[in-house]
Amino acid sequence: MPELPEVEALAHHLREHAIYRPVARVDLGGMSVLKTFDPPVSDLVGRVVTGAARYGKFLSVEFADCPDAPLHLLTHLSRAGWLRWHSTASLTPPKPGRGPLQLRVHLDAVGGPGFDLTEAGTQKRLAVYLVSDPQQVPGVARLGPDALELGRDSLAELLAGDSRRLKTVLSDQTTMAGIGNAYSDEILHTARLSPYATASRLKDSDVDALAAALHSVLTDAVERSVGQGAATLKSEKRSGLRVHARTGLPCPVCGDTVREVSFAERSFQYCPTCQTGGKPLADRRLSRLVR
Repeated sequence: MPELPEVEALAHHLREHAIYRPVARVDLGGMSVLKTFDPPVSDLVGRVVTGAARYGKFLSVEFADCPDAPLHLLTHLSRAGWLRWHSTASLTPPKPGRGPLQLRVHLDAVGGPGFDLTEAGTQKRLAVYLVSDPQQVPGVARLGPDALELGRDSLAELLAGDSRRLKTVLSDQTTMAGIGNAYSDEILHTARLSPYATASRLKDSDVDALAAALHSVLTDAVERSVGQGAATLKSEKRSGLRVHARTGLPCPVCGDTVREVSFAERSFQYCPTCQTGGKPLADRRLSRLVR
């Protein structure tokens, strides 16, 4: 799933390539992807792209025909969604329900440059909203503070009184926005903290380590990602990961074997030596450390 660094890079890519270009046509390839109906996406035609921004893991593209009446096309790419930039596109509108293409925006002219929103697989979770204010999107309205903007003291306030596991807290968008499964693994590994540690029980030194790791991991990932083409962002993300999706491989810090805890629809990875005092975590949802 694209997280804060990748979505930030996609917004940057659109700001470099799409700004000041008028919309020539919008093609809808998947009827269920659009979660709003008023205004219709046809209202984008003739408007000019004026900006692109990130709200947590939501990507927003702004269109305007006058300064006082912008429209925002927001998307949550979910697990299998992606944005693809194209220099040319087919003149023929896509057939609904056929293939991964869910929405296409033609800029300058039909068949010219623009971007596609695509989704692979059978679980269709990609969501698109067209609104006059991003806060009209329920997922955006519920977002906690952006993870990159959290200082040490603000982070400590969020953790205090929260009895959930750190892994859960870091990836809860209503607590802090932008971090998902991959970067929460990376942050916890860098901070040398167990995914199962209780947030409210962290020592001051642990909060210091977590705040430093959160900032360094996300900042480094953004710096690696911004400037990459949309087509190369996924491979760039994988190349920078130290424990996530590296089950069975040696930890690059200590050499121990990276382990995994699997749930029904997801899994996370960690290093026992770096994070749990050498003890493996039992691979079931409500387990404690294996003794």
